[in-house]
Amino acid sequence: MSDTALHRVPRRPHAWLVALVVSQLLVAMAWWQLGWAVGLPLMLASHMVFLWGVMKPDSAMFSPVLVRLPTRERVVWLTIDDGPSDDTDAILDLLDSHGATATFFVVGERAQARPATLREIARRGHGIGNHSQSHPQAWFWALGPARMRQQVAQAQATLTGIGGVAPRWFRAVVGMANPFVSAPLREYGLARVAWSARGFDAVASEPAAVVARIERDLGPGAIVLLHEGARHGRNVEAIALLLLRLEELGYRTVLPERLPPEPEKPHV
Repeated sequence: MSDTALHRVPRRPHAWLVALVVSQLLVAMAWWQLGWAVGLPLMLASHMVFLWGVMKPDSAMFSPVLVRLPTRERVVWLTIDDGPSDDTDAILDLLDSHGATATFFVVGERAQARPATLREIARRGHGIGNHSQSHPQAWFWALGPARMRQQVAQAQATLTGIGGVAPRWFRAVVGMANPFVSAPLREYGLARVAWSARGFDAVASEPAAVVARIERDLGPGAIVLLHEGARHGRNVEAIALLLLRLEELGYRTVLPERLPPEPEKPHV
């Protein structure tokens, strides 16, 4: 299967603004006609809807987002965030030893510090995705349009310059994408990716517990969220254990651009 259908770049990056204006006009009318006792709760509720669209990683309120690969085959897409790091070389060796592939969602500044590592990821046949320029973890969800574009654009330029190929996939920092992310994604031809299985390995240090959490949400086409370079230092162990478990369960890894075609349904 080609990933063209999966690679959904935002087509109308400012459509959310129309919805915001209309919703607030309706709130203002309700406030005028029915008073603050009705208008205020409506205003708060309307704001909470937009906040929910920002905070929920799989929300498509502001841009399309890929959460799972559309397949019935026992394949998963491994995605590894926050590198390159001291863990990257060991992870690459692990993937090679299992015949596995992954997409590394990398941070521009970290790639600048380890250009050879970034090129090695691509040389070994893995994908490279845009994960912002500086990974502003606490404030990415609240960035305004200028700073949001800067985070996306600088990372895209950095990764393209080092690796020679422009990334096609983007993952929001901590998965939270506000309305201003859609415009730069459209500008640079990027499609947003979330996940359907995660083990919280950025903070959880016990590999067995990480893999058990991921396994609960595994299924055909699952997009698995992993991390490298966490402070607890056990990401490599968790990935090693996950690769073994995937083999035991009969899963293969795949990149979206290499997703096998669905078998045709027999004609009745």
